[in-house]
Amino acid sequence: MSYRPSGLPSHLRHHSLPASSSSSNPQSSALQQRINEKRAELDNLQRLRDLSAGLAGQMEQLETKLSSLSDGTEAVAAVLSNWHTVLRAIHMASASMPQPPAERDPEQNADTPALPQTLVRIPLQDVRSERQAAQSDSEASGVR
Repeated sequence: MSYRPSGLPSHLRHHSLPASSSSSNPQSSALQQRINEKRAELDNLQRLRDLSAGLAGQMEQLETKLSSLSDGTEAVAAVLSNWHTVLRAIHMASASMPQPPAERDPEQNADTPALPQTLVRIPLQDVRSERQAAQSDSEASGVR
């Protein structure tokens, strides 16, 4: 005669049986499968969290770069807006400063307006002496 607890419902009696019983194997394998599925889901969620954190970091870097690009664009716009003023000042200076006749080229017509003095002067003597020195160095190295 087998002992059977009469006061417990059948679903609770199943859990109280030893693990070696044949009736608990399908249930424990189903439970183990569910645990494995939940672990896989947890791994996927952790990977998703890590990837989301990486994406958030990249978005912050992009925001920083875009703000610096925006600042640079504003600076370029400010410079370009000043060019009209600079060109107008050059035009006014060239119109209001006639060049004395002695400084004009003889080929230039008297009707042609004189151009203003150059804003940047490059001494040609220094450039010519550097060229001559470079040529003499290259000739000296080629003769050897």
